[in-house]
Amino acid sequence: MTSSPPGVAVLLYDKECPLCDFYCRRVRVNAATGGLLLVDARTPSELLAQVTAAGLDIDQGMVLKLGEQLYYGADAIAALALISSRSGLFNRINYWIFRSSRVSRYLYPLLRSMRNLLLKMLRKHKINNLCKNNNDRF
Repeated sequence: MTSSPPGVAVLLYDKECPLCDFYCRRVRVNAATGGLLLVDARTPSELLAQVTAAGLDIDQGMVLKLGEQLYYGADAIAALALISSRSGLFNRINYWIFRSSRVSRYLYPLLRSMRNLLLKMLRKHKINNLCKNNNDRF
């Protein structure tokens, strides 16, 4: 099980997705946040158990935990943009695009579709944290 130090933002994502892994490894949070802990959703963890208990399908969106609050999908990427540092081109672009929850809600389904297509092409299995029947392939 993975637990996070107090004050640290925790991001639960699919590490086997090359797009997700690229994004999560490059995003930086500002120093006041206390850091960003990356958690692979394909490995059992306290956060994955919380996400599952909340009924959130990790195959349909990443989860950002700030304090006790869970942000899912488009809300996670918008919240992450707001706490991100503005250092480096990647983080400035990330902030500029995703700081608006409206824009994030518009773009996130497109990004998720691209992710799902890529994982289907790579023949990856879904995480299926909600244990839905016949829900193992993209």
